[in-house]
Amino acid sequence: MAAVGVAAVAAAGTEAPALGSGLGYRPPFRADLFANRSRVDFLEIIADHYFDAPNEKLAELDLLHAHFPIVAHGLDLSIGSAEGIDRAYLEKFARLIERIDPPWWSEHLCFTRAGGVDIGHLAALPYTQEAIDVVARNVDIVRKRIRAPLLLENITTVVRVPGGEMEEPEFLTRTLDATGCGWLCDVANLYTNAVNQQVDIDATFERWPWDRLVQIHYAGGRWREGVLIDSHDSATSEAVWALYDRIVAHAPVKGVILERDERLPAFNELLDEVARARATLQECGRWP
Repeated sequence: MAAVGVAAVAAAGTEAPALGSGLGYRPPFRADLFANRSRVDFLEIIADHYFDAPNEKLAELDLLHAHFPIVAHGLDLSIGSAEGIDRAYLEKFARLIERIDPPWWSEHLCFTRAGGVDIGHLAALPYTQEAIDVVARNVDIVRKRIRAPLLLENITTVVRVPGGEMEEPEFLTRTLDATGCGWLCDVANLYTNAVNQQVDIDATFERWPWDRLVQIHYAGGRWREGVLIDSHDSATSEAVWALYDRIVAHAPVKGVILERDERLPAFNELLDEVARARATLQECGRWP
């Protein structure tokens, strides 16, 4: 990490307490989760699911919060939008953060709105200094409303946006330096992009900003028409596990989350993955 002050380190979340091995919370497995509380160290919730939520769903959130450490993960802040941040959306996010008081929260390094239109998916930014400046301006607005550390997550993209001035590792590093944010490394996204864009991940490994790593996502994907898709609907592949093990050995990660959104298996299969991820954290001294 470049020379930064105490406040900047705190803003990045790199000094936050370790949370261990957890799950991305999904309501269908709520009963199984509470039956196995001791086997899940913490939860990540999708923040957007609790904006404008009915009292019953907010009561569920309070119940989760009473039994697990929780972090929040956003989908639609659109931190890379040139037109700025949606203030109404930010206010909803801020109220949720005040409700659960997480050690950090996260969003995707992308944009989801352009020209006043919600485009409905995570769109990749061009790897340019102009895009970094846009993200830095938006993060500054966000940080004035939400003080908890913000992590930015690398996304998947099948093709690179034309006009890039640098490779993805440099773009992410310079963005984190410009914003003071920490990094949520999605290992499956990292692997998926390397496969689809034919990048030698061994050759680029040292160029990623591991000193800003706070949290990891991992998940299973699938092949579709010759393209590897980050589908979150299958068990984590051995290739992603190998990359996960290498990263945890290399960087002082604070917490890891299994993401599974479709084709949910028996809950014990999710617990087995959480346990495997925890074992690596313990072997590398990242978790008791």
